[in-house]
Amino acid sequence: MDSFVLIILGITSNLAKLKLIPALYDLEAAHLLPEDMTIIGVARSPKSKNEIEEYIKNALQQKNRHHNHPIDEDISTRLAKRVHYVNGDLDDPSFYIRLKENLDDMARNNNSCSNRMFYLATFPSLYKTIFENLKEAKLSTNCGWVRLMIEKPIGTNKESAQALNQLLARYFEEDQIYRLDHYLGKETMQNILAFRFANGLFEHMMNSEYIDHIQVTAAEDFGVGERGGYYDTVGALKDVGQNHLLQMLTFATMDKPESWSNEAITLRRTELLQSIKPDPLSIIFGQYQGYREETNTTNDSETDTFFSFKASIENERFSGVPIYFRGGKELAQTVTEVSIIFKPSPDRISNGLGGAMDPNVLIYRIQPNEGIVLRLLTKKQQHELEIEHTYMQFCYKDYSLNAPDPYERLIMDAFKGDQTFFVDAPEVEAQWEITDKLSLSKTPPTVYTKGTWGPQTADETINADGRQWLEPSLLFCKL
Repeated sequence: MDSFVLIILGITSNLAKLKLIPALYDLEAAHLLPEDMTIIGVARSPKSKNEIEEYIKNALQQKNRHHNHPIDEDISTRLAKRVHYVNGDLDDPSFYIRLKENLDDMARNNNSCSNRMFYLATFPSLYKTIFENLKEAKLSTNCGWVRLMIEKPIGTNKESAQALNQLLARYFEEDQIYRLDHYLGKETMQNILAFRFANGLFEHMMNSEYIDHIQVTAAEDFGVGERGGYYDTVGALKDVGQNHLLQMLTFATMDKPESWSNEAITLRRTELLQSIKPDPLSIIFGQYQGYREETNTTNDSETDTFFSFKASIENERFSGVPIYFRGGKELAQTVTEVSIIFKPSPDRISNGLGGAMDPNVLIYRIQPNEGIVLRLLTKKQQHELEIEHTYMQFCYKDYSLNAPDPYERLIMDAFKGDQTFFVDAPEVEAQWEITDKLSLSKTPPTVYTKGTWGPQTADETINADGRQWLEPSLLFCKL
């Protein structure tokens, strides 16, 4: 991998502390960073070289969901030594002149033309100012490559996403832009494509002839915690429905790409997203009891902490197959999965046995107990003939004890210039088009009890179609 300079605009932000710095530590520990790769951290307050190094080490000691292993002091020191610091206001043009001088000095000292990656750990409201100043200071072009990484959410609806994408296109080429959604870096998500297209067992059954319906669930058994200030302006549908759940369905149902390449895979994802038609009349919003008393929420908040809706895929392959989505907080379990429910085969022998006509289900479990599982019917181990559910399973706990964190994986992909599992402009706009239609039907959320599966009306929607929500199983891929 080519050497480069990583410029983190907003290195003292929560985003950098909780996600980027731990990912860089993991890459350092795995010896995947080029020996002369340099990091420049940017924030307002002045810091000495010793102070920025101590900051990096302290950030690695913070509790976060992306780092669940001990921190080696030698590795954290090695990473901290890479970090230099330039303080300044991001809306001050003179700051960018000083930044360019620092970068040019580094290139001259190394007798090289530095490649540059800009990571924006800042508020989206600053993007326009940052892009204009980068261009004015001639930082958005270079004799080496220049890349830009930004995080979801990309906009707050389709109109704002289009405006941001147009802004990006004014200053950067599309192959320079890395829109990061960490779900696309999850091992199970990427393995869905390998499972489907590297095997010849199931793909011929991924159509309306064999599939009865599909369920997509992203449930958490905890509340908003300290994110109340942010969450109260967004809600569950925009926080996870617009991105994570739609991408899960996309990986599970997209057509086979022509090759394992960014262009081919992104094309198929976008085609599938553009074919999804939500049913605005089916949308249910809920709010868990006590949400209004959470830190930094308002006492009259109508923010949704739960949603469910029905959709369809308007293409020949999945015509007539309903898809049911649900997601939220303070629910009965923490579980994220896609379930493909097959039609019972007409040539089964049931003999009136209880459960003998239950459907087979293919489950992509994203978290926890990650794995790919097929629910089968088998005979109970006893004298009498009775049928029970069992699971044929591939479990990551048995094979991938050291699988990269999704954030680590995507950061590394960006460093290598691989955009396959980043979101491009048409893709993110197609996602917003789906959820915008649902948001137009927004009604006050129904209050639901913590530890349940949300409002009763969410069950009524799927039950009206003669179906019911699956209870996510705890029987497979146990940790």
